[in-house]
Amino acid sequence: MGFEGAELAVVPLDTERAKDPSVTGAKAANLARAAVAGLPVLPGFVLVPAGRAPGAPAGQDAVRSAWQALAGPERQDRPLVVRSSSAHEDTEDSSMAGRFESVLDVCGWEEFTTAVQTVLDSAGRVRPLRPPEGQEPGDAMAVLVQPMLRSAVGGVMFGADPVEGRTDRILVSAVKGGPDQLVDGSTQGVRYQLTRFARLVSTDPPERRSERVLSHRQTTRLVSLAKKTERVFDGPQDMEFGFDAEGQLWLFQSRPITAMAVRPPRDARLLGPGPVAETLPGVLQPLEEDLWVAPMRHGLTVALDIAGAASRRQLRKLPVVTTVDGRAAADLRILGAVPSAHPVLDFINPAPGARRASAAWRVGRLRSAFPLLAVDLLADVDRGLADFPPPGEMLSGQLLDAVTWGRQVLSPLHAQESLAGALLGAGTGATAAGEALAELREGRARGLSDDELIERHPVLLALLPPTLGDRAPLPEQTGWTTMPRGVGALPVREGLRLRIRWVQEMQAQMVRELARRLGPGGRALGLPRLMSLRWEELARAAQGDGLPADLDQRLPRPDTGPLPAAFRLADGRPVAELPRGQRTSGDGYGAGGGFGTGTVWDGHGQRPDHPVLVVRSLDPALAPLLPGLAGLVAETGSALSHLAVLAREHRVPTAVGVPDAVDRFPGGTSVAVDGGTGAVTVHETPPDPAAHETAATREEPAA
Repeated sequence: MGFEGAELAVVPLDTERAKDPSVTGAKAANLARAAVAGLPVLPGFVLVPAGRAPGAPAGQDAVRSAWQALAGPERQDRPLVVRSSSAHEDTEDSSMAGRFESVLDVCGWEEFTTAVQTVLDSAGRVRPLRPPEGQEPGDAMAVLVQPMLRSAVGGVMFGADPVEGRTDRILVSAVKGGPDQLVDGSTQGVRYQLTRFARLVSTDPPERRSERVLSHRQTTRLVSLAKKTERVFDGPQDMEFGFDAEGQLWLFQSRPITAMAVRPPRDARLLGPGPVAETLPGVLQPLEEDLWVAPMRHGLTVALDIAGAASRRQLRKLPVVTTVDGRAAADLRILGAVPSAHPVLDFINPAPGARRASAAWRVGRLRSAFPLLAVDLLADVDRGLADFPPPGEMLSGQLLDAVTWGRQVLSPLHAQESLAGALLGAGTGATAAGEALAELREGRARGLSDDELIERHPVLLALLPPTLGDRAPLPEQTGWTTMPRGVGALPVREGLRLRIRWVQEMQAQMVRELARRLGPGGRALGLPRLMSLRWEELARAAQGDGLPADLDQRLPRPDTGPLPAAFRLADGRPVAELPRGQRTSGDGYGAGGGFGTGTVWDGHGQRPDHPVLVVRSLDPALAPLLPGLAGLVAETGSALSHLAVLAREHRVPTAVGVPDAVDRFPGGTSVAVDGGTGAVTVHETPPDPAAHETAATREEPAA
């Protein structure tokens, strides 16, 4: 015999006791609750430890009697399905989808006892990914036994759309045959998006009406079942269903939808790194954010107001530039980086036209005076930077004043740099990066170190991103052949960009010196701790008011990867938005989890930092690999499969149905995964600054 029947008690599925998840486990309890409420649930019984169900028939004879009644009183060859029912699965916090064993098509007493033992053994073999505190998986395992139904059509249904976070949609994935093909990730199936009134919104892939897996009558019955189940359980459910050969609809499983995506509000702004990423490309720590994002925001606001690009009311209400996960992002609509969402309304609305007309008068007057104003600002900045002595020779108050001056001057620099692009055009086409690369080539030929090069030629800072931490090394090689002509040969806009970088570097030097002085007992504070301060906290500490008490508990912001090109915020998390017409045949289907970037990994060998698991199918055995993944990509599988559900619970960006993913994205490739749209793209390493220069803009060597 495969198990000790004397230790098990039998609880019929259609009894009140079976509704208690502490007795029968969550899966069986949910089905019992549905059965008592009159939903179409197959009959069955639950095997539980005898001590958990006092008074229930127990022992081998009771188990065999229950099996005989369900398998058929005469020949006893009716096939059964034996499934796990743990207190740790199918809950509101964790589905544990597919983590425990189920055995299908079980015939005969010997097969039945073996199947029961297989399910019981899986309780100790598989540990919950997030087990309830103080509980072990085997403590609450029960075994659910029901007839094996031969489904003509089966599938998975969600009473809401967990990928898009829409409660006004019902999502169904269906296949010919049983739903096990979907939940194990081996089959894509056909996905139906339905309204709560059973109107078909879309199918993926598209189907002809005559070839649909589900008829209109069947989808109507499924929507009705979803609504009834929602009323029974007080919320939308994740369900498995099947239609038998006679067309009868049966409910195989019901559990709460976990990891429901948060949907951005209707008025959420469209954000993206856009042009601000050119100035601030990396993750900013709190002090860097206060020193550099705030002046950029103010400067761009002033420029947009002068140009009449947005109303003052809008500019006061909405910050032009913000940070998300430490990365700078801008309002793409205010900056004009994307077309208007309501072009017809904008055309007939007289306010924008009047505002632009008023701004045209200001811009017309400014156009002739702007070059002189910009040159004056450049000269003022150069004089201010030249007047600062070495940081080590300055008092702490002087260091603080220098950083404050930098915050004040960055605002007009950003404003004029933005206006220069609109008023002056490209000029000669020379760039600070081009000048820096020419200087770098000559300096490398003379064997100069990075510090010596930057001290002699500050234009080289144009090749490095700003940071309060340790400065990145300069590029080792460059093929740039243009001879340097000097900073004075740069167009006005490039000169303004370069001064922004110089001011940021000056601030970084002053802050590094403060870090050496502000530690307790005269010891160095350390840059990571200093960068976790806000600007007001640094100012108070430099004036002798001490450091915040919780400074030791603050952790640096992690690098979670670049932001999507366009996104909206939902509870502070970016939800990527795919512009119309940009989905290609190489994209898959979003299964949720957000947006992430990392290195492709096949699940074998050394696990890279920020791994993106790329596989053929969504095998539930991959579940232990989910924690810490930066993304999950599969060639087949459904967004409603067990592994996709678990991935959403762990907030792993997941794309399914991505054609030839394993071949297109070999191990070691850096990719970005959009769990909302299903797009998977090769994420290029930040290019050398020379890549921003084209042959047309490179200067010819001086004669």
